[in-house]
Amino acid sequence: MKILKFKNKQKYKYTRKIIVKDLILLISVGIHQFEKLKKQNVKFNIEITTDPNLKPEIKTIVNYESIINDIKKLTKKTHFELLESLSESIFDEIFKNKKIKKIKLKIEKLEIIKETTSVGIEVTKTKI
Repeated sequence: MKILKFKNKQKYKYTRKIIVKDLILLISVGIHQFEKLKKQNVKFNIEITTDPNLKPEIKTIVNYESIINDIKKLTKKTHFELLESLSESIFDEIFKNKKIKKIKLKIEKLEIIKETTSVGIEVTKTKI
């Protein structure tokens, strides 16, 4: 007699993201002397991929308000010459949370070149 096994378990593969869109902060950034003297508006867009295996509960979610506050604290106290160094500082801070697996970060200067709406960088970093 042959025993048949039925696959009744459904398995899913998915991602869970936290999104912060169009966060605009007045910060000190740039290599030019005038940028060191006067703060400028910079826009942040962030997608944070978290561990999808964690059940969504208050103690397991990543709070987007905390992410925003971390970026505000970082940018308030330091002048960054490069957007790239600012992005690395943001990655270092956000990745302190062990639930975070991947960060996609876009940073744009909004007023630096008058012929453009913005200029900036986009970087994606993943924990291995």
